[in-house]
Amino acid sequence: MQKNSDNPADPFKKALTEATRTLSNDPDVAVSFTVDPPGMTKESMRLPQITRRMTRDEVLLARGTADSFAMKRRYHDDGVHARYMPQGQMARDLYEAMETARCEAVGAQHMPGTASNIDARIAHEAERKGYAQIRSQAEAPLSVAAGYLIREMASGRPLPKGAETVAEMWRPFFEQQASGTLETLDEALSDQTSFAKLARKVIEDLGYGDQLGDDPDDMGDEPEGDEDEQEEAADDPESQGDDDSQQDETEQSEDGPQEETAETETVMDDQSEDEMSEETEMPQAEAPPEPPAPQPVSDADPTYAVFTTKFDEEIAAEDLAEPAELERLRAYLDQQLEPLKGAVSRLANKLQRRLQAQQNRSWEFDKEEGILDAGRLARVVANPTTPLSFKWEKDTEFRDTCVTLLLDNSGSMRGRPISIAAICADVLARTLERCQVKVEILGFTTRAWKGGQSREQWLAEGRKQSPGRLNDLRHIVYKGADAPWRRVRDNLGLMMKEGLLKENIDGEALEWAYRRMLARREQRKILMVISDGAPVDDSTLSVNAANFLEKHLRDVIAMVEKRKAVELLAIGIGHDVTRYYERAVTITDVEQLAGAMTEQLAALFDSDPRARARVMGMSAMARR
Repeated sequence: MQKNSDNPADPFKKALTEATRTLSNDPDVAVSFTVDPPGMTKESMRLPQITRRMTRDEVLLARGTADSFAMKRRYHDDGVHARYMPQGQMARDLYEAMETARCEAVGAQHMPGTASNIDARIAHEAERKGYAQIRSQAEAPLSVAAGYLIREMASGRPLPKGAETVAEMWRPFFEQQASGTLETLDEALSDQTSFAKLARKVIEDLGYGDQLGDDPDDMGDEPEGDEDEQEEAADDPESQGDDDSQQDETEQSEDGPQEETAETETVMDDQSEDEMSEETEMPQAEAPPEPPAPQPVSDADPTYAVFTTKFDEEIAAEDLAEPAELERLRAYLDQQLEPLKGAVSRLANKLQRRLQAQQNRSWEFDKEEGILDAGRLARVVANPTTPLSFKWEKDTEFRDTCVTLLLDNSGSMRGRPISIAAICADVLARTLERCQVKVEILGFTTRAWKGGQSREQWLAEGRKQSPGRLNDLRHIVYKGADAPWRRVRDNLGLMMKEGLLKENIDGEALEWAYRRMLARREQRKILMVISDGAPVDDSTLSVNAANFLEKHLRDVIAMVEKRKAVELLAIGIGHDVTRYYERAVTITDVEQLAGAMTEQLAALFDSDPRARARVMGMSAMARR
């Protein structure tokens, strides 16, 4: 008999679960309540946790999140969505935000009760992200504003306070650029295909048409005709006969020239011997060696192009600022760490216990000397001629490990995200060092906005078509794997330096970190990437294909994951990186970064593959 729960929140959770299944028209979806970020997969939904107190804010947030997920599950088709998905990151963000707004607006038309719940979720999100305090358009995310404006126009409902602030920042721009396209919004709302086309047109109106990629409606008729012709040819016996005769003729033509070639080679050999005997005094000049082919820039994609590498730099953090400035920036970082010190310390201690637990001890039995094995004395009592049994204590082998933290130092990380990333790198490095795990901390950005010296040279040389990567890389070594933490602790303060964070070219940075790890001696190598989105460099993307940098990133990830010399995992801050990395987790609040990093690293050392997969957010695939 199952014991009744004494948690007063459980009846509400049960009722909300059933309501969510009904609203989503999916009675089999698994609904859970957790402190982890809310999310939805094909089989499950994660809703915000509701404590025993059941505060009004908790209940409204859970209901609003559940209704939002249910509406998207009911009115959203993944196939249609993927067909019209743009290629560029900003275009993707706009497309996703508008589709979410469409689902919520359609849901509000058919089920009006969901609208107020979703308003509560939007209000909570706006308050948590500080949207009400925004004072300039640069602080208001364009994709978020797009979603809010579409929802407002489609549902006719006013936006909550913080959301209204973001929407007002971009409303004049939207009305000026896309008002004509949005006149047909109501007609397209109930049909996802029509709305996807409208969304792509809005993205083009807003100036991001170069990120849309190929029009899916213009692709696909010709290949089908070719397949039909091939099938008809396969069914036609006359065409098969023609193919057979052509094949026979080909085989005959291949046999003939081979015999002639053999005879020709024999004659030429005889001639060459005669010529050599007659001209023995002639010096034999050696042909000049051909210049070696240039090495590809990328091992993952030999076709990946870079206009020039002479302005790139790999530099130590201490070379980018004076010692006094680094000390001042480090003090500022310590101030940011103060409010989080308790929580981060607890996570660090948890990670240290997990790692040290792997170094547990075991015993070797049936030894001739050592510690008497009391558990086997019964054999001696039963048969006094049996010799005594001894045991030895031994340490379990714990492979020496190196962990590299690769931090995105792009401009979009400015503010709280980069502070949290620096703090977490600081704490993890100290914790892992206490566990005899080598730690390397790297950062990546560019030396300039809008291309720097590389672009200037490209312009001076006549604007070559498709020049490849067109900016000056800056790869920063904050802490080498062999450097003691006490000597380089000030270096992480450099991330607080004004003007350091610029563009991000993730693929080359990942390959750089990977090569550094391959040169290490450790048996086990773990590479953790912390980023807030896809690679973006305006200079490069303005003169190359829209997916140029993203494709290279995918190629590098595929190479690293296939070779398995390095264990790769990633944490996305506010953006879904699971579409790039096999092992990845996405967090919506930078405050969760410390916990996510700790759990991800600890999971790698878990001996149970099912437990490891559960923490990593993957399907457990244990084979016995």
